[in-house]
Amino acid sequence: MTRVPAAARAEAAAADRTFGFLVHDVSRLIRRRFERQARQTGLLITRRQAAVVLYIARNEGVSQAEVAAWLDIEPIALVRMLDKLHEEGLVERRAHPTDRRVRTLWLTPSARPVVAQILAINKAIREEAFAGMAAHACDTVIDILDGIKGNLALREGTDDSPTAPTAGPDGIDIAKLPVAAG
Repeated sequence: MTRVPAAARAEAAAADRTFGFLVHDVSRLIRRRFERQARQTGLLITRRQAAVVLYIARNEGVSQAEVAAWLDIEPIALVRMLDKLHEEGLVERRAHPTDRRVRTLWLTPSARPVVAQILAINKAIREEAFAGMAAHACDTVIDILDGIKGNLALREGTDDSPTAPTAGPDGIDIAKLPVAAG
């Protein structure tokens, strides 16, 4: 059995408390709490499916592509999820009025009580998560996370374009070289 040095153990323990790990752990625990409470109330829906239902509830007529982009999942994965939600009688797909390639998403009347259950579960989990904290602290946490989300979202568009080095290995600024005609 290999013994891990104390310094490595301390470093690993500190890593568990870093921002990224904490955000991930909180997200995982919220997802597990949601799915457990949904099962206990007889609501057979995953957290991700619930997110789709809530997004459609706020944006009825939204396209499948927009929902996939919002969830950051491949369209085929969303299609499978929508198939299940359709089978459950919660979501309806309709043709777009002007673009026959686009399918829009709508909630069925039977989805309304499900939305209410999802919101009630979300509220209960939020109360559990913030138990013992002052109301202003809860608002502060949400404001900070919203700001972090905004900061990172701003970077998303700019990160996609590669930043090429402007100096070649010999120190010549390659950005100022003439472009060869082909």
